[in-house]
Amino acid sequence: MPQPVLDIVALRSLTAIADCGGFHRAARALALSQSAVSQHVRRLEKTLGLPIVEREGRGTRFTPQGRLLLEQARRILAVHDEAVRTLLDVDGDTITIGSTEHAADQFLPRLTAAVQEVRPGCRVRFRIDRSARLVDAVERGSVDIAVYVTEAAATEGTPVGGLPLTWHATPGWQPPAAPAPVPLVAIEDPCAIRRRAISTLAAHGVPAAVVGDAGYLAGVLDIARTGQGVALLAAVGTAPDGLTPYDGLPAVTPIPMSALARPGADPATVDAAFAAVRALLRARPAEDRPELPPAVG
Repeated sequence: MPQPVLDIVALRSLTAIADCGGFHRAARALALSQSAVSQHVRRLEKTLGLPIVEREGRGTRFTPQGRLLLEQARRILAVHDEAVRTLLDVDGDTITIGSTEHAADQFLPRLTAAVQEVRPGCRVRFRIDRSARLVDAVERGSVDIAVYVTEAAATEGTPVGGLPLTWHATPGWQPPAAPAPVPLVAIEDPCAIRRRAISTLAAHGVPAAVVGDAGYLAGVLDIARTGQGVALLAAVGTAPDGLTPYDGLPAVTPIPMSALARPGADPATVDAAFAAVRALLRARPAEDRPELPPAVG
């Protein structure tokens, strides 16, 4: 039998669902109807003969096969887009912006607006990846500007502020009674926010255990929506579907973020992009910040 062929457009819709937190937001980000995005997912399921998403209450979640496909989809799209850019070079004024998954739905629209204000008509491409990979991509020149977690990469870049972090869980969730450890859900190691969650609880004498992890944020959200544990997430924008902030654990210090531009990038574009990120992450007054816990790992 011939091998199935994955549709690039459908894969792009799949990653948008994960990055934007649902079908409706993905459709809006892609300028498509929600039914079109749903059709793309069904097309992938038909091609592979596997379920990718499943209903959970009023929302949906990725299946284990869907999370695996999502990971591969990101790789396929990154190679595809870089090939088009390199081989054809017909897009005119184009810029590629990279971001970590954390608060990507907040960073990317603001970065797009900032770039297009300086360069009207410029086409903006996105790459969402882990911080270390984004830095590598910037240094190779395949990404023009990237925003990432400072301590998760070897290159410090330009400090642009702290990303506020808040515990999230299903509505009404409560941790087990002491001395049972608090169940955590997190991105698999290495992950700076995972380390920040564990170190914050340890600094306050709160025992914790990771009960579920995933390679990407979408998987973390899926596990947290089952009610198995609490997740430490970016606290900008609205809470992910099916989750709500949980204030029963110690407050967490914002994690430093950096921005990096490829050598030779247009200075006006870089300045505008960095300013947009700083505006989003504008530091709170010092007296409002929680005490920084000791680092671990």
